[in-house]
Amino acid sequence: GKYFVESDGETRHLTSIMGDQAVEFMGATDPETPFCLSVSFKAPHVQDSYDLSQPPFPFDPVLEDLYEDVSIESPTTATPSHFEGLPAFLKNSENRMRWAVRFWGPERYQESVKGYYRLITGVDTAVGRILAELKRLGLDQNTVVIFTSDNGFFLGEYGLAGKWLPYEESIRVPLVVFDPRSDRPAAGRRSQMVLNIDVAPTIINLAGLQIPRRMQGRSLLPLIESPSTTGRTDFFYEHLFEHRRIPPVEALRTSKRKYVRYLDPDREELYNLELDPFETVNRASEPQYQDELRSLQRRLTELRKSLQ
Repeated sequence: GKYFVESDGETRHLTSIMGDQAVEFMGATDPETPFCLSVSFKAPHVQDSYDLSQPPFPFDPVLEDLYEDVSIESPTTATPSHFEGLPAFLKNSENRMRWAVRFWGPERYQESVKGYYRLITGVDTAVGRILAELKRLGLDQNTVVIFTSDNGFFLGEYGLAGKWLPYEESIRVPLVVFDPRSDRPAAGRRSQMVLNIDVAPTIINLAGLQIPRRMQGRSLLPLIESPSTTGRTDFFYEHLFEHRRIPPVEALRTSKRKYVRYLDPDREELYNLELDPFETVNRASEPQYQDELRSLQRRLTELRKSLQ
């Protein structure tokens, strides 16, 4: 959809309207009947367009003064040298084309990133309204709130924009699980790997139901209840959507390594995330990493087969 919508005779921002809809839903529920409300904001998704005269992140005008006198620092890897280190097929990819629309110069970069942050602030405001309505209804101490996102996002790193690729900026998403009930432990950050496919099993588990065996995700309740719970040691990534400027790719992410295999053109990458968290040095051809490379290749193949 579009960010600006006609509502009750006036033009309003979609995030604000969706906040209204969530509040309206909760106000119409029976307080004795459990509910599951999913609010999937468009923000901070880009408004796709190749028109340079249009802002790629159309924010609510009430937030126009936010960050007005701030200069947003560009990412460490948003440099010409990092871009030049990319293979040719990424230099000419959809990620680069969208960079040319959103982040092509210092002025455009500031405009775009500030718009992106303002969209996020709009979501924060709407979430605050939802939580306030839960409290007004007396449901705030018996409602679990899960906050996450659908994908990561390049903000100019490596001279790229968008998502799709298996690098950290693209694959990492926020996840907050807030359970106010007294039998849950105090707040704390967990370092274990979790995936967005874990959200549905977690909700089913919270509802006291049996998780179907066909589901690939895992309930997060054991991890929430005990920080020492063993989590994943790795996970399989794929993006095989057919597009002439988005290369098909598979990857394996472990706690310390990342193995990337582009399918067309054929290319392998291996990153030591301990030494190289920004993924700037491809170790796939280095002799000292060959045993690890073969082990990661086997594990990726094993996981792929298990999911087919």
